[in-house]
Amino acid sequence: MTKEILELVRQRPRYGYRRIAVLLRRDGEVINDKRMYRLWKAAGLKVPRKRHKKRATGEKKNACHVAPAQFIHDVWTWDFVQTSTVDGRKIRFLNIVDEHTRLCLSIKSGRSITSEDAIDTLAELFSMHGVPKRLRCDNGPEFISLAIKDWLSKLGVEVLYIEPGSPWQNGLCESFNSKLRDEYLHQTDLLSESDARLKARAWREDFNDHRPHSSLGYLTPSEFARRCADSAPFAALTPRNQHSDSLEPSPVTQPNLS
Repeated sequence: MTKEILELVRQRPRYGYRRIAVLLRRDGEVINDKRMYRLWKAAGLKVPRKRHKKRATGEKKNACHVAPAQFIHDVWTWDFVQTSTVDGRKIRFLNIVDEHTRLCLSIKSGRSITSEDAIDTLAELFSMHGVPKRLRCDNGPEFISLAIKDWLSKLGVEVLYIEPGSPWQNGLCESFNSKLRDEYLHQTDLLSESDARLKARAWREDFNDHRPHSSLGYLTPSEFARRCADSAPFAALTPRNQHSDSLEPSPVTQPNLS
């Protein structure tokens, strides 16, 4: 009978010995709860502890309309967009945008973009533009990884996690992603990973330097950023290696708008 008990436990791991005994009796076995308990203990069985879902990171107070950017490099926002190349293989784009100026700081593309890749990308941007005060994002696994949290914490960057299932709370990045899809991804075939990278770079340059933005008084993001640069609270960085101990403050300089 132990074999039958083990099979039922495998099928229904959340059932205790009393429920398993009921199922056995329904199948015609003659067994009372006392005997069932002895067999249960002899087999070393127990009901596993309930798995509680990890509480999602994110708060409404971190939404872009609640905690908006006040100046250039105050808040950066980042998010992923996914599509596929002509061979059907997926390709991802990690977009990083300065919220105040709408300047697209980076579009990193790749078949897979890990937390380590995201840190590398941010480290490069920090060395070019300085460290933003805040970084807004959703609860994607790359963004909530301990590696990213610890690294940003050491650099003094506050991470603004929006509420789960609330993309509108990261509306500026969602708007950028929509433009990326409409004006780039839906207008061309991506032949390969390298082709996607080259086309993304060209589109980013056009977006920053030539595309008038209605919320900026129809200036381009680059034009608006230049007007903001003089009054920006700013801390440039000098790279040594790549990660949490690889960047250290250097004297204040003007932002790089390239």
